[in-house]
Amino acid sequence: MKIAYVTPFDSRNLCDHNNWAGTGYYIGQALKKQSIPIEYIGPLEEKLALQIVSKFKSRYHKYLGKNYIKYIEPLISRDYGRQIYQKLNSIKSDVVLSAGSDSIAYLECNQPIVFWADATFANIIDFYPAYSNLCQESLQNAHLIQSISLQKSRLAIYSSEWAAQTAIDYYQTDPKKVKVVPFGANIESNFTLDATKNLVESRPTNQCKLLFLGVDWFRKGGDIALEVTKKLNASGLNTELTIIGCQPITEDPLPDFVKPLGYISKSTPEGKNKIYQLIASSHFLILPSIADCTPIVFCEANSLGVPCISRRVGGIPTIIKDDLNGKLFDRDSDATEYCKYISNIFTNYTQYKKLALSAFNEYESRLNWKVAGQKVKELLMSLG
Repeated sequence: MKIAYVTPFDSRNLCDHNNWAGTGYYIGQALKKQSIPIEYIGPLEEKLALQIVSKFKSRYHKYLGKNYIKYIEPLISRDYGRQIYQKLNSIKSDVVLSAGSDSIAYLECNQPIVFWADATFANIIDFYPAYSNLCQESLQNAHLIQSISLQKSRLAIYSSEWAAQTAIDYYQTDPKKVKVVPFGANIESNFTLDATKNLVESRPTNQCKLLFLGVDWFRKGGDIALEVTKKLNASGLNTELTIIGCQPITEDPLPDFVKPLGYISKSTPEGKNKIYQLIASSHFLILPSIADCTPIVFCEANSLGVPCISRRVGGIPTIIKDDLNGKLFDRDSDATEYCKYISNIFTNYTQYKKLALSAFNEYESRLNWKVAGQKVKELLMSLG
């Protein structure tokens, strides 16, 4: 079986800033490690004429006070379909696998089409700020393209039950072809259980180290993470909050126990190692997102024996299971509830160590690219 792997970006280049935060690259690598031959189709070209049309539409709708999403423009999707078809003619492949669903909406080919995505358009409209206040044209285009992609595909693979169920309920997709396979951790971790035990043992017991890792302060719940840290210190638990990816937005001066490090790029070995070290030395990753699909940083934290604290929103419950690899709170839970949980676990350090090793086990058993690649290979082989 040979796969034609379709991405609008360059999935062979981990440093491509459009590479779905590295997920597009790791999907390809995961399948190659399953001894599946892959032909890469991408990056796809966005024609100049279509760029001009999209730019004009964006300005027009902005003038009317609405947002327009250019990549869900049917003109672009149709052209993507033509480009993919032309490239398929020059290679021999048995199945087309797309990262995301919109690129293959208008693809006509003889091979079965499969996509692997983290959400449907119904999931993210008015969920993410960038997909809020959309113009009627973008709303219609989004649902049209999503519906066509689901109808056309032999398999629709999603990284969470949340996304998969929406494909079934909202778009009336046949449940038999909707599957759930979580993404793995975009991290090269060869840690053994013994190495993870040593890592957990090396963390301080006289200071609780929290890590916030996200580029969007409010959407990722940075304000809650900061409030939790302040309350923990006020209660007498020595707590430090390290912030990576963005600058905190707050009216008050930051206390000394908050360490904002700004954006650290994973595209360089130095940046990648720095992030790994910061995760590994933390007791908890705290990311109380108000909107998220399936943040891969949770898998990365688990790979280093770090439990995760977040909210019960989007696709997060597929990754984080209470008392196995972290703890989820309701959308309306206040900082006091987070503090109570963290304090109870940390002050009973034997219980914390058990949770940290359980988090590593969740990574080993289901949140890595080897497991994900195996499951997708089985699904593709079942197409016959």
